[in-house]
Amino acid sequence: MTRDPARAKKLALLLLAMTQFVVVIDASIVNIALPSIGHALNFSQADLSWVVNAYTLTFGGFLLLGGRLADLMGRRRMFMVGLVIFSLASFAGGLAQSEAWLIAARALQGLGGAIVSPAALSIITTTFAEGEERNRALGVWGAVAGAGGAAGVLLGGVLTSGLSWRWVLFVNVPIGLLCTFLAPRVLVESRAEVETRSFDVPGAVTVTAGLALLVYALVDAVNVGWGSTATIVKIVAALALLSVFVVIELRARSPLMPFSIFRLRTLRGADTVALLIGMSLFSMFFFVSLYMQQVLHFSALKAGLSYLPLAFGIILSAGAASAAVTRFGFKPVLVTGLLFVAGGLFWFSRVPAHGGTFAGDVLGPSLLAAVGLGLSFVPVTIAAVTGTRPHEAGLASGLVNTAQQVGGALGLAILATVANSRTNALLHSGQHDVAAALTKGFEQAFLVGTGFALAGALLTVVLISSRDSRAHSTSTPAADAA
Repeated sequence: MTRDPARAKKLALLLLAMTQFVVVIDASIVNIALPSIGHALNFSQADLSWVVNAYTLTFGGFLLLGGRLADLMGRRRMFMVGLVIFSLASFAGGLAQSEAWLIAARALQGLGGAIVSPAALSIITTTFAEGEERNRALGVWGAVAGAGGAAGVLLGGVLTSGLSWRWVLFVNVPIGLLCTFLAPRVLVESRAEVETRSFDVPGAVTVTAGLALLVYALVDAVNVGWGSTATIVKIVAALALLSVFVVIELRARSPLMPFSIFRLRTLRGADTVALLIGMSLFSMFFFVSLYMQQVLHFSALKAGLSYLPLAFGIILSAGAASAAVTRFGFKPVLVTGLLFVAGGLFWFSRVPAHGGTFAGDVLGPSLLAAVGLGLSFVPVTIAAVTGTRPHEAGLASGLVNTAQQVGGALGLAILATVANSRTNALLHSGQHDVAAALTKGFEQAFLVGTGFALAGALLTVVLISSRDSRAHSTSTPAADAA
């Protein structure tokens, strides 16, 4: 590692941000490639969603375990292990010759991502001092992570149109291996300073199984129905496993998740709001992509390129958010961001079925939502790790990531059900205009998403400590004076 501390931190942040970008885009990069994948591997329409869901399922299910592994086993070490798993799974997915092969590879990718992501975020938390320095670092992190969703759709369109759907997976391999090679040269190893390194195996098994089953129940509810016996049984079983996890943790000598971390009011509030951010925003990319391709009849490449303004808007607003948090605290910035998100989603709910254009109906709400996403993601991440001790960094990182991923799965499941129900009702009532029926479904989904964002803004006001927020905004000048 370089001897210049400032340069060393910049190189570390560059490497961590590049890795997070790759992990985040993989949740969305396959969206535009799905028709090509379905045709090549003979997927049914119902099973095609599992190309996305398999990744989300294992990513959300293993995040808490990944964060704890980073704390106990070494953050740099687990960062590298996760990258190797992620890269090998990407290569295997690119070579897939069957439906089961590809879904299994995507699930393994999610496992790698669940190990990499909390390790990388906890390295940032322990490398950069709380205050302005960490705000700037998390501003970069937020810009990259927030823009990853939009960039994934863009990159997916370019690679699918120019090369093949297989390259949406192959592209990860050289980047992942390069980051693995650079990690020992750029990152300093760190781990939690605890007396015992015993691993809570029962806790790890129950929380991972419970979260994975919960995410599975949510994403599969769209196919089998929310009121179906299968969905109810899976949700009840998931909640039972998570209840067993709580009992195990309360009795364990070295718990996987010490509940003492929830002594922090701001952490509790930030994780709740992160859940609602995931519910309102993750599905936005899904429905906007469908609107552009199914109603406006954009090609995969054109739909992908249409996300460029959104991606750049997120990058710019996330950079501004880190400075705003340092000046005003994270609470007002987060409320402002969620109101922008609500405004963008409400504007999207006005899209027309006929005569719609990108400039008139997609660009404006995209930019509004982009500003909101940048102004939301950065402060909620800062709030989620504020006040945590160094040995809790991986756990806090895993918690906020888990909240966003479970929120994304839950939001997409709810909004897809809302949209499909509205569209099907219109078609069954004699509506012959398919574009109009689809658009009415999208409108309903965007309105419900608007409600999630407004609820997030309200809960930010109620649940997140104003004192913590103000102290955060004034900590840097005080430290500089000292």
